[in-house]
Amino acid sequence: MRSRIDAMKLLRWVGLFSMATLFINAAAHAAEAAATTPCPEGLPTATRCLNGRDEAGAFYWIAVPAAWNGVLVLHAHGGPELGEPRADRTAKDLQRWAVMVRAGYAWAGSTYRQGGVEVRAAGEDTERLRGIFTNAVGKPKLTILHGQSWGASVAAKAAEAYPASFDGVLLTSGVLGGGTRSYDFRLDLRVVYQALCGNHPLPTEAQYPLWQGLPPGAKLTHAELAHRVDDCTGLRSNPAQRSAEQQRKLDTLLAVVRIPERSLIRHLNWATWHFQDIVFKRLSGGNPFSNIGAVYAGSDDDAALNAKVRRYRADPEATARFAADSDPTGHIAIPVLTVHATDDPVAFVELDSTFRDTMAAAGNAAHLVQTFTDEREHSYLADPEYAALVQALLVWVADGIKPTPQDLAERCKALVPGFGPGCRFAPDYRPAALAQRVTPRMP
Repeated sequence: MRSRIDAMKLLRWVGLFSMATLFINAAAHAAEAAATTPCPEGLPTATRCLNGRDEAGAFYWIAVPAAWNGVLVLHAHGGPELGEPRADRTAKDLQRWAVMVRAGYAWAGSTYRQGGVEVRAAGEDTERLRGIFTNAVGKPKLTILHGQSWGASVAAKAAEAYPASFDGVLLTSGVLGGGTRSYDFRLDLRVVYQALCGNHPLPTEAQYPLWQGLPPGAKLTHAELAHRVDDCTGLRSNPAQRSAEQQRKLDTLLAVVRIPERSLIRHLNWATWHFQDIVFKRLSGGNPFSNIGAVYAGSDDDAALNAKVRRYRADPEATARFAADSDPTGHIAIPVLTVHATDDPVAFVELDSTFRDTMAAAGNAAHLVQTFTDEREHSYLADPEYAALVQALLVWVADGIKPTPQDLAERCKALVPGFGPGCRFAPDYRPAALAQRVTPRMP
């Protein structure tokens, strides 16, 4: 009997010791998270920087200018990257978006707790960072949520989920059609590429439905895939050195899928490894992608091409799960300002028309202003453009003065002396419907 009591005491002491250890570790982690650290290169002099790793495992960086104006720009990064989070990712984001700190705003960005195509979780990590900033630095007067590229979908979903956390939303170069619409053209790329080239997968490799991206455990590398693209199309060779057949296949692929040559390999990479992540890590092997009813056009023999491409029907349950995680609903009742380059090679500018329709369907069209620039870039536009966008958004938030695209163009020009050249707003541009860019398919 006594040995049983002693054992129970021992277990109780072990439990108490374990709990104490957890509290000590948590306290040590919190102290580490609040510690000031040297800023990455390129930040204004006297900027205060903090970095750390939150309780969910996400790395983050915070930068506060010496003369902070009380505004926080909370950054949701694009990509997404696959694999484990890396602290240097957010340090690079801070360097890229140093214009925000130069303009007097504090900046905070998270790596997210995990890599991969998981929108809601990334939104949760971004919201958690807002709380970390408040505890470490202080409560901002205003908080602007900035989403870039795929991070624009993260920001849109976070604004829906946490309506009281943000005062305004800035979405730049956004993938704003939701996962169930934004990636249709990448399935098109896979099936048209395979019909033309037949080497992804090779005939000697295990065959699989192309919507899977790549089977689990496959050993294909990015370098090997690029080599296969070169074999088929001569993409990375001098055009004069391509065979007539290579040039024909390249021209056909680009015309049918309507992507620029300079982003072909990147899109094929995403249609391989990102699809693999979506299907096997997010959807338990289910297929959210369909090309049933898609009629491809732009080749020298469309009938033959359409007869040859593989056809796939999406699984309704997988599609519903993917939509719930990644599709914006438009339920954002605070000011939302967007910018998109008209010749964005990664996220089609036509995605903005889909987002406009989504906001309108939710009754929030009045909360959205869309702007466009005459540029060919995706990852970063120009410093004075971003400075103008945040400035205009803050005026809208604070004073209720809704900006127009022409206002942004004029505001940008006025900021050139302080932020350098680069104003290329196109006030009269309106994007076409996504169906004008991506081959329609059955619902």
